[in-house]
Amino acid sequence: MPRSEITIDLGALRRNARALVRMLDGTELWAVVKANGYGHGAVDCARAALDGGARALCVATVPEALELRVEFPEARILVFGPAGEELAAARAARLELVTSDEIPEDIAVHVKLDTGMGRWGVAELVAPTRNVVGVMTHLATADSDPDFAREQLERFRAATVAYTHLTRHAANSAAALRLPESRLDAARCGIALYGLSPFGTDPAEDGLEPVLSWRSEIALSRLLRPGESTGYRRGFVAERDTWIGIVAVGYADGFRRDLTGTHVLVAGERRRVVGVVSMDAFAVELDRELPVGTPVTMVGDGVLLEEHARAAGTITYELASRIETGSTRARRAVREF
Repeated sequence: MPRSEITIDLGALRRNARALVRMLDGTELWAVVKANGYGHGAVDCARAALDGGARALCVATVPEALELRVEFPEARILVFGPAGEELAAARAARLELVTSDEIPEDIAVHVKLDTGMGRWGVAELVAPTRNVVGVMTHLATADSDPDFAREQLERFRAATVAYTHLTRHAANSAAALRLPESRLDAARCGIALYGLSPFGTDPAEDGLEPVLSWRSEIALSRLLRPGESTGYRRGFVAERDTWIGIVAVGYADGFRRDLTGTHVLVAGERRRVVGVVSMDAFAVELDRELPVGTPVTMVGDGVLLEEHARAAGTITYELASRIETGSTRARRAVREF
């Protein structure tokens, strides 16, 4: 039997897409569904995003794009990463490619300009060939340093004055939400689409609804006497009689080892995760004995992935993309409305 259940609320994703479309006010929404839709399921999320008004889908690799092409034969699909030996397949599937060097022929291309990310991208634009349909850049600090992001935008605008007939795009989720001047012709939104904040705050502040929820149950309740411990390395030692609940979810499922100290809901009440999270289980501190089968919510019902990210010293992108939504260890449920 599955040890937990992950629910993907496609209705929430559609509402997020519509909210972003309204906010963008004429700028096209391009839905980023790479890395299996940030762990949410690429095909389901792509369909919901298109239903919500997205005009294109964005992925990192050609194989990701080919999976989508089967389901969405007419969709516009942009591949961020290089095609390499997969160029012929990309051409046959009518994909659009991002390039930072040579421009391949007979396939739609977006030329990437490096304005400050310091990764891929050309230093300056040259006269585009006829198959270049877009020019783009990627903002390094839209979620943390808007002034530097604005500097990048100014460099991009200055470099693309002669190319306004092409599709120009620079905004990610953070820029789309906070820097209206970044929206240009299209905005590539990923994390916001899934109802997660690029700023690590409550997504409701930006009118977004979390799409993913994750639930399990108490598999065992036990009483620790003073001096007794639970888990590896005796990570939690009881100072007094203490009930703990064991949940059969661990870091192999995506509940990271460094989530000790975060909170989950047990029977609707916030409880602290204690001890060392192991591969297959974690412990929560209880105020009383609870029966096996008592509901536990790791994400959802007011428990935000942003909280867990702060506890782990990371970002929601990493947590979401590592939850094992396709594993036999978890049941994946989809809610349409």
